[in-house]
Amino acid sequence: MSRTEDHGDERPGNGGSLAHRVPDLGALELLLAVARVGSLGRAARELGITQPAASSRIRSMERQLGVALVDRSPRGSRLTDAGALVTDWARRIVEAAEAFDAGAQALRDRRDSRLRVAASMTIAEYLLPGWLVALRAQRPDTAVSLLAGNSTAVAERLLAGEADLGFVEGLTVPAGLDSAVIAHDRLVVVTAPSHPWARRRRPLAADELAATPLVLREEGSGTRQVLEAALGGLARPLIELSSTTAVKAAAVGGAGPAVLSELAVGEELGMRRLVRIPVQSVALARDLRAVWPTGHRPTGPARDLLSLTRS
Repeated sequence: MSRTEDHGDERPGNGGSLAHRVPDLGALELLLAVARVGSLGRAARELGITQPAASSRIRSMERQLGVALVDRSPRGSRLTDAGALVTDWARRIVEAAEAFDAGAQALRDRRDSRLRVAASMTIAEYLLPGWLVALRAQRPDTAVSLLAGNSTAVAERLLAGEADLGFVEGLTVPAGLDSAVIAHDRLVVVTAPSHPWARRRRPLAADELAATPLVLREEGSGTRQVLEAALGGLARPLIELSSTTAVKAAAVGGAGPAVLSELAVGEELGMRRLVRIPVQSVALARDLRAVWPTGHRPTGPARDLLSLTRS
């Protein structure tokens, strides 16, 4: 092969992706600025880059396209005929990019205008209100909707695309979700002051707790999952209720002992409407988690809310 033929093979061709054949937006914006102000130096200053960087970018674009675009002289910079033609094409590309950017911003604005949160009952009642007040101070224009349910329901809403961020209380992360631990909690056994356990002096043993009918949350709740795991699946329901508030009210009313989050009973314990019963050899600690669909890290308001839960 001759030198001439070899040199010809190095010229820009039609193969490969557009990314390798079409100059990037920064280079096209620079060319448009040179056409507008008639000076490479002034164009560089307008775009906030140095003149050597601008010269290098123009040379690189000329090599990429295989044509001279700018004639430089002490009197300024002038587009070649090819440069004038490329500038017309560049203008259309930049205008299309501006339209793309405006559309992407509109999508972000629409995303940021609302936040759908799904949370298990304890977190929804005792932690989320404070976090949402703090989020409101950061994002006053974001409308927040809260869907409260058990941990199973939270996972279902996230996987169905009905929530942007979720919070659960169980021992495990539901399949299809990523998570981050945001807080720690402990379950406690409580009774009304009139219950015989309120006068006992020794802690409850695990087998005694497992043998006693309890006022419990429904299956699928994080609270129920933790208790079942701690008792080897032997928890006996006296009454099953679908909210922490309902379980607490039943316990206060003397229906029977209940197992609830420490977060939920602070006021009742302080006012002696409920009595905390010591328990030995029962693992009732748990992590509280934020969850989201696998591979879709929270963005926008959901990301900000997640940050607030850790502060």
